[in-house]
Amino acid sequence: MRLPIAIWRLCRLLLHVLRGLAIVHLRFGGLDAAGRQRHIQAWSQGLLRVLGIGFSVRGDAPQPGPRLLVANHASWLDIPAVHALLPEARFVSKAAIRDWPVLGKLVDGAGTIYLERSSKRDALRVVHQAADALKAGDTVAFFPEGTVGPGQELLPFHGNLLQAAISAAAPVQPLVLRWHEPGQWFSASTEFVGETTLLQSLGRILCARGLAIELTVLPVMQAAEADRRAMAEALREQIGAVLQPQS
Repeated sequence: MRLPIAIWRLCRLLLHVLRGLAIVHLRFGGLDAAGRQRHIQAWSQGLLRVLGIGFSVRGDAPQPGPRLLVANHASWLDIPAVHALLPEARFVSKAAIRDWPVLGKLVDGAGTIYLERSSKRDALRVVHQAADALKAGDTVAFFPEGTVGPGQELLPFHGNLLQAAISAAAPVQPLVLRWHEPGQWFSASTEFVGETTLLQSLGRILCARGLAIELTVLPVMQAAEADRRAMAEALREQIGAVLQPQS
C-alpha cells in the first residue's frame, strides 16, 4: 500500500536533486556566502519535505559566529538535516564523497572540507584547515563517531578535530540528531549500518510513515585551553543522554 507514495516521493526527489545541481552549476558562482547559504537551507528543507520527513528543533538556535558543531551520526541524511537549520555549516567529510555520482557535486557546493581517512598527515592538514576556517568566522561541523552509528547507542568519539576549536579558541556547539517515527523512539527506517546499501536505505525512507528528525541544540562549550580527549568524552555523554528514551 505504500508503493504509490514511495514512487511519488522518488519522482519528486529526482526533480529536487536536479534542481539542486542546476543551482550549484548556474547560480553559486555569482553569489556571496549569504546567498549560497539561503539556497542550501531552502534546498535542504525542501529535501526533507519531498521525502515526507517532519522537522523540529529543541533548544535555542545557535548564535551567529565561528563555532565547531559536533553531532551524532545516524543517517546519510544527517548533513541536509543540519543544513535545514544551519546552512552555514561546513562539514568535514571523507574524501570519497566528492566522487559520488550526483551527490558529490551537491556536497562540494556546500563548502565541504574533505579528509583522506587513511592518511594521518591529511588528518593534521584538516585540523589546520578547520582552525583557519574558524578563525575566519566560519562554522565547521563534524561527526566525531567517524561513521554512521546504530542510532541510540553512540560509537566512541574521536576528538582530534576538537583541536581546531582549541587552537582557534572557538566555542563548541553540541547538536543531537534523533530520527523517529510513530511507535519508535529511534527510527528503524533510517538505519544505515552493517550490510545495508544506500538504495536499501533510500527505499525504507521512501516507504516510511511519519518519519521525522528532531534536532536538539545543547549549551555551548568553551574550547580554549581544553583537553580534547576530556571534551570528547563530555560531548559523548551529553549527546548520549538526550538520545535515551524519556520516561
